[in-house]
Amino acid sequence: MAKDLGLNAFMENQEVKSVDASKKLRVGIIGCGWIAASHMKAYLAQPDVEIVAACDIIPGKAETFIKGYGLENVKTDYADDVAMLADKSLALDAVSVCTYNRQHAPCAIHALEAGVNVLLEKPFTVTTEEAIEVMRAEKKSGKVLSIGFQPRLDANMQMIKKIVQSGELGQIYYIQTGGGRRRGIPFPFGTTFIEDKTAGLGALADIGCYSLDMVLNAIGYPKPLTVSGYKSAFFGTDPKYSGYVATGHPEYAEKFGVDDFAAAFIRLEGGIIVDFRISWAMNMDTSGDTLILGTKGGLRIPSTECWNGTVGGPMKIYHEVAGSQVATEIPILPQKEPVFNLKIRSFLDACKNGTPAPVPSSQILYNQAILDGIAKSHAAGHEIEIEIPEI
Repeated sequence: MAKDLGLNAFMENQEVKSVDASKKLRVGIIGCGWIAASHMKAYLAQPDVEIVAACDIIPGKAETFIKGYGLENVKTDYADDVAMLADKSLALDAVSVCTYNRQHAPCAIHALEAGVNVLLEKPFTVTTEEAIEVMRAEKKSGKVLSIGFQPRLDANMQMIKKIVQSGELGQIYYIQTGGGRRRGIPFPFGTTFIEDKTAGLGALADIGCYSLDMVLNAIGYPKPLTVSGYKSAFFGTDPKYSGYVATGHPEYAEKFGVDDFAAAFIRLEGGIIVDFRISWAMNMDTSGDTLILGTKGGLRIPSTECWNGTVGGPMKIYHEVAGSQVATEIPILPQKEPVFNLKIRSFLDACKNGTPAPVPSSQILYNQAILDGIAKSHAAGHEIEIEIPEI
């Protein structure tokens, strides 16, 4: 099986390509929280990038952030992203939007309207309507808009897509996916992840978007049709939650306004069903492996204790060979370059070469519509049709 799937050739395609550093891209950072650090480290690893500006709505935060990397001549004296984007002396080529969820849409739109390429952290937005507005700005600007789904660039994630697209599994008809944490509400980074006014969605957006992308990208992102969704917050709203107690923040229970668990039954075009569940906290070690069932074979993708952008162990294909039921193990592939570096590199290459976004909004719109649909279905108390406006 390894030979049939072309593992050797596949790994050769993972080699890091050389970069032309003769033209440097001028990059700014919007939002200087913890995820911005990952962007910064990846940018600094690129030979053709010059960080020229950073901004944050908290006074002094951008300056402190930049000083932490020992960078000089980086402008940070901006009240917000609008002020930074209005500074034409920066001659920005691109920005990373690293704000909390509810500021993703406005900041991305501001940058696109200013004629700047955008790498937008996940989730795309909070609502489908916001995503549509961002895409309208993208279309009008003609600039690159890529969404921050770096797990796609993991060699094992790419192998999942290769297996599905090879036809090895036949026609896909059912998928079980999700994952999450036994105890892992991300409040140690502050309350922006857990308050509705900043996050809008909780586990759904934080790690649920990744789990959906893993399988939807593999099957070619068919359009979602309906969803019956559920979400809860039993742990996040409990001041006795072990994480709060351990760190002395029981008051965070009052601020918790998003989901810490969600589940859904999703119907896609092509007659494919997705059985989805995700959690920040639950009384279970895992919500199960990811299963992709097809008419010729089934793929089992082992779960991880906490989403880390790859698979939890060797995958297996269950199929028949010469009338016998067999299981073929797919070995874990080594990752030759950190996926975050690859995310940044692929975005920069698209900006420099005028090529399509590595993670296009046209795909992640469907991901966002599902997340939003789960929340709306839960509020309605029944299955709903997923409606996606025209762009």
